[in-house]
Amino acid sequence: MNIINKEAPLYIKVHEKDNVAIVVNNNGLTAGSVFPCGLVLKEHIPQGHKVALNNIAKGADILRYGEVIGYALRDIAQGCWIDESLVGLPTAPNLASLPLATAIPPALPALEGYTFEGYRNSDGSVGTRNLLAITTSVHCVAGVVDYVVSIIERQLLPDFPNVDGVVALNHLYGCGVAINAPAAIIPIRTLHNLALNPNFGGEVMVVGLGCEKLQPERLLQGTPDVQPISLDEDDIVRLQDEQHVGFESMVNDILRVAKRHLQRLNQRRRETVPASELVVGMQCGGSDAFSGVTANPAVGFASDLLVRCGATVMFSEVTEVRDAVHLLTPRVIDEQTGQRLLEEMAWYDDYLNSGQTDRSANPSPGNKKGGLANVVEKALGSIAKSGSSAIVEVLSPGQRPTRRGLIYAATPASDFICGTQQMASGITLQVFTTGRGTPYGLAAIPVIKMATRSALAERWYDLMDINAGTIATGEESIEQVGWRLFELIIEIASGRKQSWSDRWGIHNALAVFNPAPVT
Repeated sequence: MNIINKEAPLYIKVHEKDNVAIVVNNNGLTAGSVFPCGLVLKEHIPQGHKVALNNIAKGADILRYGEVIGYALRDIAQGCWIDESLVGLPTAPNLASLPLATAIPPALPALEGYTFEGYRNSDGSVGTRNLLAITTSVHCVAGVVDYVVSIIERQLLPDFPNVDGVVALNHLYGCGVAINAPAAIIPIRTLHNLALNPNFGGEVMVVGLGCEKLQPERLLQGTPDVQPISLDEDDIVRLQDEQHVGFESMVNDILRVAKRHLQRLNQRRRETVPASELVVGMQCGGSDAFSGVTANPAVGFASDLLVRCGATVMFSEVTEVRDAVHLLTPRVIDEQTGQRLLEEMAWYDDYLNSGQTDRSANPSPGNKKGGLANVVEKALGSIAKSGSSAIVEVLSPGQRPTRRGLIYAATPASDFICGTQQMASGITLQVFTTGRGTPYGLAAIPVIKMATRSALAERWYDLMDINAGTIATGEESIEQVGWRLFELIIEIASGRKQSWSDRWGIHNALAVFNPAPVT
């Protein structure tokens, strides 16, 4: 491979139709910098920000990824910086007129022989960890459960060496909410399916208060689209029960139930299973203009490799798909799946409209500092995580898949909520790309963090697991980084390596999506 001189002025132009490119060089480039093509910068442009490749008249289209990301709010001269203030937001694609299943990708060649060491469950799923999860029905019990978790970690886990750890499935739902509102199906389904994540080995126990609206029985029953969870009454601890006299009796009761589940979990061992048993979530956060040209395309290549192995891959984040959905609807496996994709987009449009929120609320200030002008540009880079496979299923928030392959799991774009919802949908490992940097992690799911820029990977050397910035400088190809990611997924899923967030124990709290009213 020819490695480009990283000191020379560099830009990345994605598509031949583009009239903008992004500056690659660390710290940006000063006015007067000359690119190999002869383009001269008329002003300083920060790293990742857009330069006009030719004169762009006021009102003309601004093109990146071969798509319109906006229109010029004034005349922009060749070599000038195009920051977000110069880019008008275009209209979102009309959902009623999008083609469905008109360009279904042919199945990619099968990739055989890849395996990992996982924990096989009685329901046929396979976990990448062997964890005790304590499900909670209401936030009121979170403090008690956290107290018990610390005791389990200190006093019980040493006696159960085959158990990887214990996690509290705490959340802010359960009471003070409109439990019978139609939209309550989302948080109830989410909490129900969180308890069934394959990394928990089918061992379900619930701690409730006693007076909450979301009674443990209702959580276990779930919603009409899920299978109820059958538990012995002894697996449910209610802190308000009369048998609990004092705080220590509550703690001892939870410990008694936890010990019984730990004994069963401790009998489990990793075994060699085909890579088709992997369920991997793809997410981005703290994105920048490099996300769509380095990390996310490499993730997309790894997604295709996983699909070729027969595995399940989920991508999400409705607001970071909505403005590029016209590129996805032709890729759905059939018209029914396409209609489901449109339904999820329309539902979220209505959700945002009800809150009097428009599309300009995304991106964040950090995204803009990293060179993203608006949500259209962000969405075009975000969907690169999906690779090139056909979309075989669309899930509502918190639903579990019924098929293997590439799946769109609808979630908000919030890092914490997306991670929680993907976990409810059954992912057992997550890949998280970032350009600005985030220490994000999940206690129950290994999270591989990929840097979009070498500067971030070098500065946060003990937080970023893999560097995709080498793509921007020509040191590696998208395919090479994609293969590196695929191999790292296998290693971490097998327990042979740890992600940095797990090494440091950096884990975010769960954030269940609740669009229903809070009373």
